[in-house]
Amino acid sequence: MEALRFQVVGEAFKKKPLDVKTPSERPYEYFGKKVFNREKMYKYLPKQVYEKMIDVMDNGARLDRDIADSVAAGMKQWAVENGVTHYTHWFQPLTEGTAEKHDSFIEHDGKGGMVEEFTGKLLVQQEPDASSFPSGGIRSTFEARGYSAWDPTSPVFIIDDTLCIPTVFISYSGEALDYKAPLLRALHAVNVAATDVCHYFDPAVKKVTSNLGWEQEYFLVDEGLYAARPDLLLTGRTLMGHDSAKNQQMDDHYFGSIPERVAAFMRDLEIQALELGVPCKTRHNEVAPNQFELAPIFEETNLAVDHNMMLMSLMKKVARKHGFRVLLHEKPFAGINGSGKHNNWSLSTDNGILLHAPGKTPEANLRFATFIVETLMGVYKHNGLLKASIMSATNAHRLGANEAPPAIVSSFLGKQVSELLDHIEKADKDFLSMTGKQGLKMDIPEIPELLIDNTDRNRTSPFAFTGNRFEFRAVGSEANCASAMIALNSAVAEALVDFKKRVDAKIPEYEKKLAGTEHSAKFHAIIDVLREDIKTCKPIRFDGNGYSDEWVIEAEKRGLDVEKSCPKIFERYLDKESIDMFESLGVMTKKELEARNEVKWETYTKKIQIEARVLGDLSMNHIIPVATNYQSQLLKNVENMSAIFPVDKAEKLSARNIKIIEEIAERTSAIEKGVEELVNARKLANKIEDEHEKAIAYHDKVEPKLDTIRYEIDKLELIVDDALWPLPKYRELLFIR
Repeated sequence: MEALRFQVVGEAFKKKPLDVKTPSERPYEYFGKKVFNREKMYKYLPKQVYEKMIDVMDNGARLDRDIADSVAAGMKQWAVENGVTHYTHWFQPLTEGTAEKHDSFIEHDGKGGMVEEFTGKLLVQQEPDASSFPSGGIRSTFEARGYSAWDPTSPVFIIDDTLCIPTVFISYSGEALDYKAPLLRALHAVNVAATDVCHYFDPAVKKVTSNLGWEQEYFLVDEGLYAARPDLLLTGRTLMGHDSAKNQQMDDHYFGSIPERVAAFMRDLEIQALELGVPCKTRHNEVAPNQFELAPIFEETNLAVDHNMMLMSLMKKVARKHGFRVLLHEKPFAGINGSGKHNNWSLSTDNGILLHAPGKTPEANLRFATFIVETLMGVYKHNGLLKASIMSATNAHRLGANEAPPAIVSSFLGKQVSELLDHIEKADKDFLSMTGKQGLKMDIPEIPELLIDNTDRNRTSPFAFTGNRFEFRAVGSEANCASAMIALNSAVAEALVDFKKRVDAKIPEYEKKLAGTEHSAKFHAIIDVLREDIKTCKPIRFDGNGYSDEWVIEAEKRGLDVEKSCPKIFERYLDKESIDMFESLGVMTKKELEARNEVKWETYTKKIQIEARVLGDLSMNHIIPVATNYQSQLLKNVENMSAIFPVDKAEKLSARNIKIIEEIAERTSAIEKGVEELVNARKLANKIEDEHEKAIAYHDKVEPKLDTIRYEIDKLELIVDDALWPLPKYRELLFIR
C-alpha cells in the first residue's frame, strides 16, 4: 500500500500540461460546428420545410409529421459529411444523467448489400426499454415499452461518430419518465401566463421566454490519486480524511492564477463545448483548492438544460484525456466549500424586454414590480417544493454550511427593490395619477436601470435578486437543472394566472368608479392586487444572514419550510398545493408526482447504502489493518526498550508510544463497534418495504453512523505512520498541480 500511494502521488507531481491544439479559426467561426442549427437547416432543408421548422421552434407550432422525412434526409446528409455513422435518441431519465442507444444508418438493400438510411420515423420516435430506468412503479419489469420522441426546439448535435437527437422519454401509457417532458410543459405554462399579464402593458407581446444561465462548479483531482481512493471512485466523495493544515483559509485560490494543467483542460473543454454550441463565457478558480467554475451566456431554459447535461458529460471525457477526474459531487471534501450550480433565471418577451429589469418609464416600472411580486408569490407559496426540487442525498451535505444557502428558501431583494415594494404597499390612494397620453404616473422614485450597481449581494440567500434576474443558488453541482426549473417556472406561472384572474375581476369595479375620468381602471386594479400580494409574500423576503441560528427560528415563525431531513423534504411534491398546481398547469399528474417521489426516496436510500458499504469495507480492510500493523511496530519498540533499559527508564522512554498504542486500541475498537452498528442499522432499514419509510430510516438511523466512524478514522490518520497510511490524504488530493 505504501508503494501505491507514494507512487501515484509522485506521478501526479510529474505530470505536465497536455498540448491542446487550438483551431486556426476564432471561436465565433467554429461555434456550433457540430450542431444542426438554423444555418445548417437553411442549407440542407427545402425552403418550405425550413420555414415550417422555424415556426415550430419559434412559435410552438405543431410538428407536421409530413415534413419529418425531409428533415431526416437533410440531417443525414449533413451528418454523413461530418463522418457520422450512427444516431441515437438522447434523453434525460430520472437517473440525473443522460441515456443513449446508438443505431447505425445501415439497412439491407434487398439485393444482398447494405445502404445507409435515416427516415422521418426514426427521427421522430423510438422505443427504448422503459423497464430498465427508474419509473417509480409506472413501469414494471414485464412492461418494457416506452417511447422517446424528438424535441425539435433543441438542436441535434454530433458526438464523435454519432448524431444525437434530443428527445423526451415517456411510458407506454403516456406518463413522463424524464425531466424534459415536464420541463417543456412548465415552460409552456409560464409562457402563456406571463404573456397574458404582459398584455396589460403591451398588447403586442406574443411570447415570453424563460431564460437560464447556470454556473457549473466542479473539482479536479489527479486521476491516479482518484483511483487510489475507493470512496471517491464509488461514491463521488471522500468518506474519510482529516483536514489539510492549509486548505482555503488564506482565500488565495479564489480568482487566482489558473494552474497550467487545469488551463490546458479548460481550453480543450471550451473548444469542444463551443463546437457543440455551448456558449462558454466565464472560467475561474473557485474558493476551495482544486475547485473551478465554468459559466455560459444566458439561453432559453430548455436549451440551457440540454447544454448543461452535455457539458457535464463532456467534462468527464476531456478531464480523463488530461489525467484528471472531474468531481461533481456537491461535497467531495469535508471542511472546505462544496460545489453548486447557481441557476440565474429570468423572463423575457419576444420584443426583447427583460421582465425582471426596471425600465425608464413609470409604466415599465409597474410591469417590473408586477413580475417581481408575482415571482415572490410563487416562491413563497411553494418554498417547500422549491427546496425539494434541489434536494438530494449529495446536496444535503452542502446546504446549510457556511458556504452555501441554508436549507430554507427565502429571497433577497436589496434595499431599492424592497423600498419600492414597501412604497407601493403603504402609499395612499392618490399616489397614482393619470396625465393625458403620458400613461401611468407613479409617485415612486425612479428605479435606476442598473440595480446591480446600487444594491449589495447576499451570498447566504437561496433565491437572490441580482439586478435583472433571480439567482437560485441552492441548486447542486451534479443536479439536472430541469428539476429546479420545472418547480420554479410552474410556481411563477400559477402565481401569474391567479394575479390576472383577480385583476380582471377588479377592472369592472373600477370602470364604474372612474367613469367619465381619465383614470385607468386596469392600472388601479393592478395596484390593488399588487398591494395584496406584497403583504402576502412578505415572509419570503429576507435580506439578513441566512446562516444564523436566529434566522432558522424566525423563518419557522414566518411559516417557511425549515425541514432538514432529505426524505421528508421530498414529501412537498405530494402536498395538495403542489399536486393542484402541477395538474392545473398540465405539467405533471398526481400519478407522475407519486412515481417521481418513489424514485427520489429509492435513490436516496441507495446512495446512503452504497456509502455505508464502502465505508465499512475501507474501515475493516484498509484502516484497521494498517493501524494495528503500526500498533504492532510500536509494541515491538516498547518491548525492545524494556529489554535494553531499566524498568523506570524504559517506561519513561516508551510513554509516548504506549499512549499511541492505547489510542489506536480505543479507536479501532470504536471503529469495529461502529461498523457493526452500521451493518445492523442497514439490515433493519432494508426490511422496510415502503420506500418512503425506508429512506427516513436510512436518514435517521444509518447516515449518522457514517460520521461517527469517520471521526475515529480521521483521528487515526493523525497518529499512524504517514508511510503506512494507505489512502491519499487531503493535502495530496487538493494540492496536486
